[in-house]
Amino acid sequence: MFIVTLGTKIAPRKFQSLGAAALAVAIVATAGYAQAQLPPHFQPITDDPSLPRVLIIGDSISIGYTLPLRAALEGVANVHRPPTNCAHTWRGLEKIDEWLGDGQWDLIHFNWGLHDLKYVDEGGKLALPPEGKQVSTLEEYEKNLDKLVQRLRKTGAKLVWRPTTPVPEGAAGRIPADLPKYNQAARKVISRYGIEVDDMNGFIAAEKIPHTRPGNVHFSKEASTQLAGNSAVVIRQALSAD
Repeated sequence: MFIVTLGTKIAPRKFQSLGAAALAVAIVATAGYAQAQLPPHFQPITDDPSLPRVLIIGDSISIGYTLPLRAALEGVANVHRPPTNCAHTWRGLEKIDEWLGDGQWDLIHFNWGLHDLKYVDEGGKLALPPEGKQVSTLEEYEKNLDKLVQRLRKTGAKLVWRPTTPVPEGAAGRIPADLPKYNQAARKVISRYGIEVDDMNGFIAAEKIPHTRPGNVHFSKEASTQLAGNSAVVIRQALSAD
């Protein structure tokens, strides 16, 4: 149970008898411990102040290419991402201010869609119709994405959109035929604001990059490294553009 507050931090009961200074140290130590438990792709990085700041917002596909993208852009940019799966546009609308934080971003590479087009039952588990209902209708997705893009544009950062990656046959809770519809809806929004596109799907098709296994939307570590290499080129070009 949490009962003692210090600024915006909350201290657990075991620290309630500590003095103010000791309490502050204990809270920092606790936060540091929690941070240390994060997987590598969610660990915060220390910026090189001489380099531009890049923020990656996206689903588990983006989680897979975060570390290799960071490596590919070493010495070029500070690559950050929220310490979470950014999921669907509903969560984006709820969390976007938190993810953007107070810092200045030079470029934001973003995607939502794979979680919007999925179907879930009343318990939130993946399930195709008739048991499952789509997380976001096509109209809701387009409307939500437009709101998110408007918020991202307020940062003044260069924006790069990544389409939602392929949905293979047999994918749990997803229908492959929905993918082009959602990407088309997203492209309407992206075109409206003249945002640059990282055509990851074109790269996947050209290089014949397979999913981890049949019926799975994810990619292997090796495939994610390939995706990161292609996106690194796109990001480099965008950062160097006038």
